[in-house]
Amino acid sequence: MPRQSASLDLATPERIAETALLIVDQEGSGALSFRTLAARLGIAHASLQRRCTGLAGLLDLCVDHLAASLPDIPPGTAWAEATEARFRGLYELLAAHPGLVALRGARPWLGPQILKRLVEPQLADSLAAGMTPEEAITCYRRMYLLTLGSASFVDHRDPGAAQAATRTALAALDPADFPVLTANIAAILPAVVGHEVYFGALRQLIDAADPARAHR
Repeated sequence: MPRQSASLDLATPERIAETALLIVDQEGSGALSFRTLAARLGIAHASLQRRCTGLAGLLDLCVDHLAASLPDIPPGTAWAEATEARFRGLYELLAAHPGLVALRGARPWLGPQILKRLVEPQLADSLAAGMTPEEAITCYRRMYLLTLGSASFVDHRDPGAAQAATRTALAALDPADFPVLTANIAAILPAVVGHEVYFGALRQLIDAADPARAHR
């Protein structure tokens, strides 16, 4: 029986994902290409394509690799606590890899690991807490969209640059036309990059949807 090629031995899903993420995190989303990745892995370009088929397949591989690190929630955890832990974990994962988020764009996050570690248990917990299927999926989507949007619009690895860009834009405004914005720059800047903006919004959504609170 012919032995699998050394190229394919080197191109394990884990190694491909780890190397691709390293390129994106260190050099930016524009640095990732099949040729660059194949060279870093020490394999043939064709071998990498056989593993991933295309950019979409490569990004799916990276997402699923990261999703495997989402938190495991012990059985019996209160719905609100479990929900906050899951979505906080997703947010922290996304915020740590803004280049991957940018490359994924609007593509849904539907890999096996994210379905297994986030979507399925969250919906199951919501149903067990007394929600209808429609309520459970609506609640999930609200928190998912909040999380994805909050992680997508700021590169939290460089908050200083984001604040500097905001300060420059606001300082160029005419106070006569923008009295509120120009008078409150010091208050605005922390909110531009503050994680608490997301965490506070998540807790508000959880409090509003918590079945335990609804039955008090």
